[in-house]
Amino acid sequence: MSFRANDSQQISMFDSFNMLTEREQRALIKSWAKVFAEEIFPTIDEERFAVLYSADKASRPNTPVNIIIGALILKELLNLSDDEVVENLMLDFRFRYALHTTSFDEQPLSDKSLSRFRQRCYDYEETTGIDLYHGCVTELAEKTAKLMELDGKIRRMDSLMVEANIRKLSRMELLYRCVSKMVIYLHKNGMEDRIFPMEHYYEADDFNRFIYHSRSTDTDERITILLRDADTLLERCKDLEDVTEYELLVRCISEQTVVEDNKRRLKTKADGSMGSNIMQSPVDPEATFREKAGKEHRGYTANIEETVGKNGSVVTDFQYEQNNVGDSAMLKNHLESMEVQSEETIMLADGAYCGTDNTELAASKNVKLITTDLTGKDVDVVIGAFEFNEDGTEVLKCPAGNKPKSCTYIRQTGICQASFPKDVCENCPYKTHCHPKTYKRVCKVKVSKKMRERARIKANMGSDEFKNYAKLRNGVETIPSILKNVYGVNKMRAHGKLRCKFFFGSKVAALNFRKLFRYRQGLGHYAPNPVLAG
Repeated sequence: MSFRANDSQQISMFDSFNMLTEREQRALIKSWAKVFAEEIFPTIDEERFAVLYSADKASRPNTPVNIIIGALILKELLNLSDDEVVENLMLDFRFRYALHTTSFDEQPLSDKSLSRFRQRCYDYEETTGIDLYHGCVTELAEKTAKLMELDGKIRRMDSLMVEANIRKLSRMELLYRCVSKMVIYLHKNGMEDRIFPMEHYYEADDFNRFIYHSRSTDTDERITILLRDADTLLERCKDLEDVTEYELLVRCISEQTVVEDNKRRLKTKADGSMGSNIMQSPVDPEATFREKAGKEHRGYTANIEETVGKNGSVVTDFQYEQNNVGDSAMLKNHLESMEVQSEETIMLADGAYCGTDNTELAASKNVKLITTDLTGKDVDVVIGAFEFNEDGTEVLKCPAGNKPKSCTYIRQTGICQASFPKDVCENCPYKTHCHPKTYKRVCKVKVSKKMRERARIKANMGSDEFKNYAKLRNGVETIPSILKNVYGVNKMRAHGKLRCKFFFGSKVAALNFRKLFRYRQGLGHYAPNPVLAG
């Protein structure tokens, strides 16, 4: 299939729009379709996706990429299935107007157009590591921000847990699923000689019979059967090491069991190695486990960057990772990929994103990182007055301006142990703040550059400017709620990081269009805030 850009975007004299009554035209112009048709659809860059298609001009041309991407956004905006999108494009004039197909004799989308395009994007990213669709969504977001007159000087960040579309499995259920998937693969591919005597695994009712219709006292016996059958399959299928079902079985057995005295058994806490990255389900083997705020999560985490201004806000970037990646790590990755900003940019985030390394990395990009909350051990604000050398390995002066007699740097913890004359510390007005440890001749203070930065952040929290920034940052917390409750990110019909990330990107694009539409309607403005007024 060859790539061809969509040039049929102008309304012709015989366009079906002209067949609408004046009343119908007025209703159409007031709807979301006009804003989408005039401000979103024309800005979709088709050339970005030319690499997904053949350069052979003699082959059949592709379905227009901008129509596919526009349809993907509308799908999430209106909570439709792929088939419903195709039907609406044929039957709902708003869809045709939004996607510039009112002059088409036949609507270009088929029942497979969207799924085939997604698969092309998945395959390309797996091969090259380049996420074409993420680039498209963020480019549309930047253009939307300009339409809303948002200059990008103030941004805010938050994260959300995204639940994978999988069941919570017990260890027995997990083992059963992996064994049965291997048996079903062998059965479908005519390798019956490797299955005996495990034919029951491919029977439709075997899961319920094996897991639920047995006495609870038989648990150990059933586990023994599963482990025995798993060992049998591993031995018989060594030549199938590239088969997905075999890889999943090997992974499950290696993560969940150990061999002791030539006998396989389930791991216990004493055996260790049961980390958050172990497989939660063979349906979505990339999903990871994390406990946050007392709740268990199986799946992924998303990080949102939102540009904010007097006219509203737009999600201008996002990250999608396994949920055992922390907020601080995602901010670091985001900053590393960011270009140096031509003007100072304010980045607002909560305490989970703070840290000296992130603050310094942000500064190197001309970004001022402001975290509006602090997590971890409290630090006295006086610690912020300590002076260090450039790399933080030596204390130069204490808050009272005294130089230490000596200083020892503990590399493992990043802490400096500074020694001061005993009489200097005992007569210092900051003694109760620094908490020095008194010895026969000296007093020693343990302090670090990270502690100093933490103290400075705490001291700044009382200022009016900081309070205004804190109020502004709080607004980003609505984004995770909207994505979960309106756009259903916890119910995505996809498995695997790449596929879920693609759907998540479409939801972000739909959210941004809704923000633009509200702006065009004169809604969505923020309450006055001195930070935005400046």
